[in-house]
Amino acid sequence: MKNLDIAAAARGSGVPASTLRFYEEKGLIASIGRRGLRRLFDPEIFERLALIALGRAAGFALDEIAEMLPASGRPHIDRDRLRAKAEELDRTIQRLTAMREGLRHAAACPAPHPMDCPTFRRAVRLAGAGAFEPPKLVFKAEEVAASGLASASRRGGSARRG
Repeated sequence: MKNLDIAAAARGSGVPASTLRFYEEKGLIASIGRRGLRRLFDPEIFERLALIALGRAAGFALDEIAEMLPASGRPHIDRDRLRAKAEELDRTIQRLTAMREGLRHAAACPAPHPMDCPTFRRAVRLAGAGAFEPPKLVFKAEEVAASGLASASRRGGSARRG
C-alpha cells in the first residue's frame, strides 16, 4: 500500500483530519512528509490509530497513551499500567452494576412509589453519600507543576485535558 494523504488516512480510519492533526501535535502519530499542503502518512498509521482508540476506550488519557507509543519503534506497553487500568475498570463495573441493579429493582418494586421502597431509599442514601460517584482525580502538587496546569491556571488560561 502506498503512502496516504491526510484525507485518505481520515477516510480509511474514520478519524477526522482535525483529530489526526491534533494527534500529531500531541506526538501520538507522525506524518512522513507532505504532498503539497497535505500531510502524508505511512499505511501503518491505521494500526497506530487502532492502538490509540483501544487506549481511549480503556480510559487512558492521551498523555498516557503517548508515553506508550513512542514516535518510532514498537509500542512500550507497560503491563503494570495495564493491570492498574484493569483494576480501575473492575471498580467502575462494580459501581455501575450496583447502580443498574438498584434501578432495575426500583422499576420492578411492588411498592406503590419508589420512595416507599426501603431498598430504593437505601440506594438514595448511598448515592447521597457518594457511593455511586466515579473516583475523583487526585493530583500531586509536583505532577501538576510538571504538567504545566499550574502555570496555565495562574495565567488565566486552561490546559487541555487528554
